[in-house]
Amino acid sequence: MILKQSKPGGMMLKRIVFGILITLLASCGSVKKHNASLGTFYTPVQLRQDVDYTYKKIQKLHPNLYQYISKEELDRKFDSLKGSITSPLDAKAFYFQLAPVVSEIRQGHISGSYPKRKFTKKERKSISKTKIDFTEIDTKYIEDGLFISRTGPKDSVLLKSQVIAMGTETVPELFTKYRNTFSPDGFNTTLQNRHIGKNFTSYYAKHVNHRDSIKLILKQGDSVFVKQFKRYLKDSTALKKAKIDTTKQVEKKKPSTKKTPAEKKQEKAKQKLLKKYKRNYGYVKSRDHYIRSFRFVDSAAQIGYMKVRRWRYGPVKDFLKEIFTKLDSAKTKHLILDLRGNPGGSLDQVADFYAYLAKEDYVFVKPAEVETRLPFTKNFYNRYSNPLSVVVQSIVFPFFAADNLYRTRKKDGQLYYRFKQSKTKSPNELRFKGKVYVLIDGGSFSASSIIASKLHGDKRAMFIGEETGGAYNGTVAGQMKIITLPNSKVTYNFGVMNIGTPHQQEPDGFGIKPDVFVVPTVEDFLNDVDTELERTLEIIRGKN
Repeated sequence: MILKQSKPGGMMLKRIVFGILITLLASCGSVKKHNASLGTFYTPVQLRQDVDYTYKKIQKLHPNLYQYISKEELDRKFDSLKGSITSPLDAKAFYFQLAPVVSEIRQGHISGSYPKRKFTKKERKSISKTKIDFTEIDTKYIEDGLFISRTGPKDSVLLKSQVIAMGTETVPELFTKYRNTFSPDGFNTTLQNRHIGKNFTSYYAKHVNHRDSIKLILKQGDSVFVKQFKRYLKDSTALKKAKIDTTKQVEKKKPSTKKTPAEKKQEKAKQKLLKKYKRNYGYVKSRDHYIRSFRFVDSAAQIGYMKVRRWRYGPVKDFLKEIFTKLDSAKTKHLILDLRGNPGGSLDQVADFYAYLAKEDYVFVKPAEVETRLPFTKNFYNRYSNPLSVVVQSIVFPFFAADNLYRTRKKDGQLYYRFKQSKTKSPNELRFKGKVYVLIDGGSFSASSIIASKLHGDKRAMFIGEETGGAYNGTVAGQMKIITLPNSKVTYNFGVMNIGTPHQQEPDGFGIKPDVFVVPTVEDFLNDVDTELERTLEIIRGKN
């Protein structure tokens, strides 16, 4: 008995020591050595080894690999790729050959990247003092065009401009390049354009790495012009101290008026409330916006409008309780839930939200299909680990492993992981009893598609917009696995849990389709018309 108790402790200690040693050894590689390797050309033999490694790892852990393509067809595509590699390639060129083949799996959560330049601690510190306003831009894909929907304070004149090209590459060329690096869930046609359109600056930055200057060719009306973004110091006074003219009399500062204890207490309470508000509504400082928002559209408080940009950024329970208390008190009849452009996030958050909309007892998601009994431990140690995180991860590993083993069961030859959301739940006591309208588009993905599927399957809402980017029948995500290819060091990230609601549809491979199809036009965008919301209000008011 004593030996059995001491064994796990000894194993845990060995795991901690081993993890620390591995991480320290890995960190010994210098930035200079990494950057020097970026120009390396790998032999066809090495690249074919990386292709085999990629396929083998995905085959081992992906729970629904052949959902949208047969094994025979996928085998053929990987073999064809290996046969096409006849000359040496660097990591970037290899990535752009490998990515389209991996995309044939048609699982939207699979993403890859190639090695890029790293910076020393000194360089990172220097870069952190600079800024390029290109990162402030948000864009939208409308009618086969890319338009600027948000700018920083310095470039507001660019708002609503159409982006024609970035440097020497046109927007259509860039979209084609980026589409080849990832796929939608199944046979969906709305995800890629919406996703790239929303995250265009991130995609561009990802593929060109660090730049001190970025050139955009823009169009406003009939006018075509160039905008050059250049990196600059956030604080130009950081380089040199201001010279003081000692011959001039220095004006004495007036003594500041001290606040009374009561004023200090009031100010402290005010700051506390603001902090709570920002936490509940999910304030993102870098974008100066809230992830969650709510307002009544009408003066009688009969139409509520809730926008959720993402299912993440802080706890959502207090926000939901506050909003649904308002709806209950006002006896609101209509609730509009805006999931346009929402790429997903936390399963816990969408499950908590659904409890306020359910009419009766329900099961939110089915147990997830997995290929391992330890799905939440498959990415414990990865390239983002550091010595401290390895120590913490090693300490909690046995607890995660025990929980995984308890939740994982085999049935009819298939392993299933039982989420807490897989149990029967009852509606929240503040549940909304009125009509629900959900705004969706190709950017509604992952967790957003899961809650949309549940609402659709329970006939709990009307859907307005376009087909969601995420599949109706579920998505492979939950816990992600990162692999690094042994030679080229290209990385891939993919889900290991097949998650879906109890509702399924045929044919498989498509998203939640709207009851009322409507998409924005360029004219609507230029005139600040929210096309889908306006159509929804017309329906509610009986005008359509």
